Amino acid sequence: MTPSTNTGKGRIMTGKVISTKMTKTVIVQVVRTYAHKLYKKTVRKSHRFAAHNTLPDIKVGDTVKMKETIPMSKRKHFIVIEKL
Repeated sequence: MTPSTNTGKGRIMTGKVISTKMTKTVIVQVVRTYAHKLYKKTVRKSHRFAAHNTLPDIKVGDTVKMKETIPMSKRKHFIVIEKL
């Protein structure tokens, strides 16, 4: 089952590929920055997402854009749209 990448709502995020060891799955690390409420210092938070990958030339270190989709497994809720 291959979900469509153009239809429906869903978050679109950009992140860096940190693992390609699984078949048709990549692990993407998304980093977000925000200002601390009290101290006003910039804080960096990162989160790792498992994403479905059908693109043939994705490797570790690439920056990709991914879109939220229907759950494909227990941990996969995103699909890789394009390589940036």
